[in-house]
Amino acid sequence: MRELVSDEQVAAYREHGFVRVQGVLDRDQVEHFRGSAEAFLKAHRAESLETQGTFSQLVNVWQRDDDLRALTLDTRLGRIAEQLAGFPLRLWHDQMLVKEPHNNVATEFHQDRPYWPHAGDRLPLSAWIALVDVPPERGCMTFLPGTQDRTGLQPQDLHHEEDLFEMDPSLRWIPRVTVPLRAGDCTFHSGYTGHMALPNRTDLARLAHVVIYIDAATTYNGAPHVVTDPLGLAVGDRLDGDTFPRAWA
Repeated sequence: MRELVSDEQVAAYREHGFVRVQGVLDRDQVEHFRGSAEAFLKAHRAESLETQGTFSQLVNVWQRDDDLRALTLDTRLGRIAEQLAGFPLRLWHDQMLVKEPHNNVATEFHQDRPYWPHAGDRLPLSAWIALVDVPPERGCMTFLPGTQDRTGLQPQDLHHEEDLFEMDPSLRWIPRVTVPLRAGDCTFHSGYTGHMALPNRTDLARLAHVVIYIDAATTYNGAPHVVTDPLGLAVGDRLDGDTFPRAWA
């Protein structure tokens, strides 16, 4: 896995709210982690949090599979994330995101951060790792550059193509950037950067492993979320400890 990103990539991330990093995983790593992900998906597909058929979403796989834990907690991946963010990070959660073959449904434009029960945090970011080739026809992501400063919106409906644009009509006219990925490539995007994923119209499942990082100072705001609901947290508690480990310590 690549050790660091360039100053140019850091600048691009901070300007646009996303950046592509090529070759984060080498070919052998891709084969290994893809096999582990496929096995985990086969065993746990029925546990998907997404119930409307847009994609399969399995959360906190690092806590249940040793191979995928090694990918989520890889210290070099965490170092890249911290270099892009510019401040200490912790793991929020990981997730497996799968679009099955011939799933002709888009994941509509949205931001990630409004879904999360966080307070006192600077910009979170996600590492979206392609475990198969993801050209546009297999469901790669499209970003709205520079929208990482659009905070304060309510959570958007992933199944409603107009929802984000009804909340902020100016976003409709921002030039969109579609980022195809080869297996082993990764995009990092801010939790406020508007983005969507295209439908998968191919014969192969789109398989991605996503690691989400938060500001190490983030606290819990009391809102419900599948990750924090079982933890018995009080409003104002820090999201730290073994459940939310440091990104590369």
